[in-house]
Amino acid sequence: MQTFSRSFFRETWNLTKTYWNSDEKWRARMLLAVIVTLNLGHVYILVLLNEWNNRFYNSLQNYDKDGFFSLLGEFSILAAIFIVVAVYELYLQQMLEIRWRRWLTGQYLNNWLKNRTYYRMQLLDNATDNPDQRISEDLRLFVTLTLRLSLGLLKATVTLVSFIFILWKLSGSFTVPLGSLQITIPGYMVWVAIVYSLIGTWLTAKIGRPLIGLNYNQQRYEADFRFSLVRLRENSESIAFYGGERQEEENFNNRFKRVFENFREVMLRQKKLTWFTSGYSQIAIIFPILVAAPRYFSGQIQLGGLIQTSSAFGRVQDALSFFVESYTILAEWQAVINRLLGFVDNIDRVRSMAEQETISVQGTLNPTFSVVGLGVGLPNGQRLLDKLDLKLAAGDSLLITGPSGCGKSTLMRTMAGIWPFGQGSIHIPEGHNMLFLPQKSYLPLGTLRDVLLYPGSLGVVSDDKIKEVMNMCRLNDFIGKLDVVDNWSHVLSLGEQQRIAFARAMLQKPKWLFLDEATSALDETTERLLYKHIKNELRDSSVISIGHRNTLTSYHKMKLSLDGTGKWNLLNL
Repeated sequence: MQTFSRSFFRETWNLTKTYWNSDEKWRARMLLAVIVTLNLGHVYILVLLNEWNNRFYNSLQNYDKDGFFSLLGEFSILAAIFIVVAVYELYLQQMLEIRWRRWLTGQYLNNWLKNRTYYRMQLLDNATDNPDQRISEDLRLFVTLTLRLSLGLLKATVTLVSFIFILWKLSGSFTVPLGSLQITIPGYMVWVAIVYSLIGTWLTAKIGRPLIGLNYNQQRYEADFRFSLVRLRENSESIAFYGGERQEEENFNNRFKRVFENFREVMLRQKKLTWFTSGYSQIAIIFPILVAAPRYFSGQIQLGGLIQTSSAFGRVQDALSFFVESYTILAEWQAVINRLLGFVDNIDRVRSMAEQETISVQGTLNPTFSVVGLGVGLPNGQRLLDKLDLKLAAGDSLLITGPSGCGKSTLMRTMAGIWPFGQGSIHIPEGHNMLFLPQKSYLPLGTLRDVLLYPGSLGVVSDDKIKEVMNMCRLNDFIGKLDVVDNWSHVLSLGEQQRIAFARAMLQKPKWLFLDEATSALDETTERLLYKHIKNELRDSSVISIGHRNTLTSYHKMKLSLDGTGKWNLLNL
């Protein structure tokens, strides 16, 4: 994991600059300019309040009643302006945060989904844990912490520049007797503030450095624990059938143990850091008064000058101690950036590996779907299929059979262009839509209508047509629930989900329909009915099926048998 090195900041800038050079750049830059202006205004009001402190406390020391009430009125005006600036500073910063996060989220989602990268990452990359957290949580933290730290650093810098001159002027000079010599230190309180802050910064970095790695691990362990809980919810029925509650509980406890143990390390390290930073902050309250007290008691400055000097010292010390006060946030920020950089690197690596694939999937003007010299393997190098040559014309139908594990589903993944391990070429007729129906159909969140029309590229489909297809697929009981929002993957049985998949095929009318054991949960009567409807509704479509049942043979014109060793046999039925 990277530390605060030059390469870290260079890569952080590469993450950051994309938004500021995007199509939203002018609006974002103008908004940032307003926020920076408000920050500068904030510091200017602090300078005015510092000067006000001098006059106000002098009026108290001099028993100046008229001056006292006049200065209260002046304070009321400054306080009102300060409140307005503070409110809009926060409001506009939050507006910039959500705009930046919206743009980044869109970019990351696009990169993750583009060319099925999300699927390839599962096959080719084991380093990316919980990409959902990277996109939802880490992007939020990245934007929030980047703005907080950058604007905080700007404010600290401006405050330092503004108050260091005030403190230099107020502190005067300090004479240190050394035997017969006397050394005069001009602006001595400035040097005291610098030394005090440098010592605090060095000790904070030394004590808090382990927090960077601990925060990184904490986010990862929390995401792993949350993911395991989500898996139980999504697979609750299967776990209930197996009676696997005890093993699941043990798995949860083991994952949470990592959360607990790492958090305990975070606690111990933060306790050490808080001991120091709290003491550092408390000493800073009284320290400037102690340093300036000799000039006050010698009559060189009045009470107002003492309070103004103490306030200016506090502002300079706060500005110089920005790193001390922000170290915990810096550690979290670095952990977030390391996770995002890892996510981006993994996406780029997967894309690079995808570009090196030797399976070519190309569009062709020829209306024939063809496979030429296709070899398919597993990531471990095992060969499943060698030199397959296949041609399918419009209206053809093919049944792919073979023992379990011989590569039937892998061949279908290859035809879909999502399996990268192999060589050869696949030629798909251009302009012909394809639909792949896996054994367990995916049901998106939303209404039953959304489920039936998924992935939503059909345009407008009339209710009459949807209801007609539902009747054909024996989904009559659900016709009245078309606009009901529910978790349909839990409501519908596996057989009903497979009938939903056939309904999708009849509504979408693909030219090429691929069925991967799509009737495994159906009885033979329903299977025969659905294939009959597919044949009638999709007369010009080609159907490629995977299955074990002998009953499927009668619904196809050709049969491709695989044995799992690379050999294959193609027969006309």
